[in-house]
Amino acid sequence: MADLLGKNFTPPDIHGKVTGRAKYAEDFRMDGMLFCRLLQSPMPHCRVLGIDSSAALAMDGVVAILTADEVPEQPGPANNILTNEPHFVGEPILAVAAITETIAQNAIEAIELDLEPLPFCVDPLESLQPGGPNARTDGNTVVERDGVQERKWTEADFAAAAEGELPMGEPGTEWSYGDIDAGFAEASIILDETFVTAGTSHHSMEPRTAMAYWQNGKCYLHASTQSQSFVHPGIAEYIGVEPENLVYIAEYCGGGFGSKGGAYPLLSIPAHMSRKTQRPVLMRISRAEEYFLGSARPGFQGRIKMGFRDDGRITAVDVYIVQENGPNRGGGDMNSAASAISIVYTPLNMRYRGISILTNTPPRGPQRGPGQNQMATAVEPLLDKAARQLGLDQVAIRHINAPTHDSLYGSSRGPITSAYLREALEQGAELFGWEERRLRSGQRDGSKVRGVGVGQAFHSAGSSGFDGLVRITPDGKLHIHSGVGNLGTYSYASTSRVAAEVLDCRWETCEIVHGDSSRGLPWTLGQFGSNTSFTMTRTNFAAATDAVRKLKEIAARRLGGSASDYDIGNETVFARGNPGRRLTYAQAAQAAIEIGGEFSGHEPPEDIDSLTRRAVAGLAGTGLIGVARDNLVQSGAVPALAAGFVEIELDLETGGIEILDYLGVVDCGTVLHPQSLSTQIKGGAVMGFGMAVSERHIYDRHWGLPGAVGFHQAKPPSYLDVPSEMDWHAVDQPDPNNPVGSKGIGEPTMGCAGAALLCAISDALGGHYFNRTPVVADMIINVVSERAQSHRPLQVNTQ
Repeated sequence: MADLLGKNFTPPDIHGKVTGRAKYAEDFRMDGMLFCRLLQSPMPHCRVLGIDSSAALAMDGVVAILTADEVPEQPGPANNILTNEPHFVGEPILAVAAITETIAQNAIEAIELDLEPLPFCVDPLESLQPGGPNARTDGNTVVERDGVQERKWTEADFAAAAEGELPMGEPGTEWSYGDIDAGFAEASIILDETFVTAGTSHHSMEPRTAMAYWQNGKCYLHASTQSQSFVHPGIAEYIGVEPENLVYIAEYCGGGFGSKGGAYPLLSIPAHMSRKTQRPVLMRISRAEEYFLGSARPGFQGRIKMGFRDDGRITAVDVYIVQENGPNRGGGDMNSAASAISIVYTPLNMRYRGISILTNTPPRGPQRGPGQNQMATAVEPLLDKAARQLGLDQVAIRHINAPTHDSLYGSSRGPITSAYLREALEQGAELFGWEERRLRSGQRDGSKVRGVGVGQAFHSAGSSGFDGLVRITPDGKLHIHSGVGNLGTYSYASTSRVAAEVLDCRWETCEIVHGDSSRGLPWTLGQFGSNTSFTMTRTNFAAATDAVRKLKEIAARRLGGSASDYDIGNETVFARGNPGRRLTYAQAAQAAIEIGGEFSGHEPPEDIDSLTRRAVAGLAGTGLIGVARDNLVQSGAVPALAAGFVEIELDLETGGIEILDYLGVVDCGTVLHPQSLSTQIKGGAVMGFGMAVSERHIYDRHWGLPGAVGFHQAKPPSYLDVPSEMDWHAVDQPDPNNPVGSKGIGEPTMGCAGAALLCAISDALGGHYFNRTPVVADMIINVVSERAQSHRPLQVNTQ
């Protein structure tokens, strides 16, 4: 084997990024190119009654206006390309193309709209009230297979809840296992807590800019997506072409965190405008526009009842979640949150109920650890509360409830492939010096007090059934064709090294072909959900294994004997009993072209996807083609598990928090690329800190207008808010369902860090639990000074 895995290397795109030569979507220019700007809704919900664009069209340099009537209407409560009934501030109504961006923006400001204001809502509980406002004219919730419906709770439902408690009316979904009544009867202590987690913007560093042009009936589109092959069919549908008539180029992506994992309608606007004007069109999105158009994490209003035995074992959980879902179909965060409880805490009995309510706020979608990370920040501090009441150590109460390889997951109680969270807790406690740091808990230094915390999180981290594609050319080079998007984690490169490992190729003789659909890319799952390491190592393993089989068969044909007589090594295929009888990979590739059939790609396997089939057809006859669907065994859900340890200093006079030290420990199977894993753990921690103590949506409930647009107001952390050095560690135990032992880890690194920080804040305050994110400075000062908080217990989208 080439011995490439588990070692640091320089991914091929590093030089371009460091030198500035990397070209993102907005860096492309073409002769005659137009610039496109959007006219966005100034209201949270309205109907467009009329558009007067005469003054704009009369301006020098204005070429065209594109309206909602000229683009495909999206079925159901979906994110629109353009719309005549906006459902949130910032939703695009029309687009203007001009010879400069300034002219296009001036034209936008010259357009007069006649808008009819419609009812709106920014708080799910307000919408659930009898007679409460709906976010859409046809209802306030999306019911699977039935579309938008109206659901209201009764006055009795609200009256049954005490002050500060979440009412629990009729749910939209529910499941359970075991006997929760018996579980609570067995418990020594029971916690019944209401909580709130804030909705947050994705804050992708690169806004979703796109550039398009048409040539010979094909649309060429440069855009920003986390995924490559996975988004291709969806983008083609938005544009209104067959997938084979779309060339999609996304070699680089400046972050997405879930918001760019799938196709999104906005990137089709330049394609529609280009088709109308017959000129290339670039649409750049500003930072403020990205806040509205860049998707957001759903917020939760929840209630959880937990029963604990004397030893800390969780006997029962009863959780109810009201999800703030934005104006459209949104995400499945609440269901993922409940499933996360089932595996991180393995309660002996459990019930989950939830309802998703539409609001006139930015569209919601998956954000790093969707549902799982909100639940980590809600539940982890409650484990500390139970530990304090039971006289247990914070690590110990987590350890006794942590999953094993035999634990069951979710409503279906299905199996998992591996779980090393207990080992992560043990190793993390030792590396962090947990016992010593615990002794510093509560120590005062003037107005400052120490606190320590530990947090855990989970995300499912792998899938199967996708395609891999490699090609050996007559110059002896291995071309690894990857449909993986370059979302910034370098997983497109680290997973490709599996193919080189299987084929025993020097990395210097390998090329990763990616980022441009015209170059022959296979069908792969999107880059989201921490799945890439597990899923794409399998596809590359399958394709490379197919190439090895073909190398041996070609050698048998050319040199005699049977394929089983041959082996590979040092980029040759040779006879085991006589290594002198051999072919170089270059010779074998030339032989594949001459033999044809499956060897050259002219006869691809039947079970591959149509997109992969087209890719193979375009490469046929250029070398030895290794192509296969991943048909390897997957026996259960693949858990990515993480634990975070933090020590802080809390200023009781200012509410300021200084993070002194952080350690993230992960169960990610076999480590593929230590350097990128390190940045995933640390970068995830930074996002988790923001989720815990600074980031949130703010919307005025009377007018529906935003109060936190952009970095400064919505407040993701900066370098000044985190330690200059953070530590990391991996359990590094292989997952048995992956041929190289790997599984993903990107999502839970955020949740465990955010949860650990919240626990440390509560620890520094002697056991005060906010049951809310984010915990901001004024909330801390109010606790210290024994004043009431400025928000109501269940209030959302508030300062």
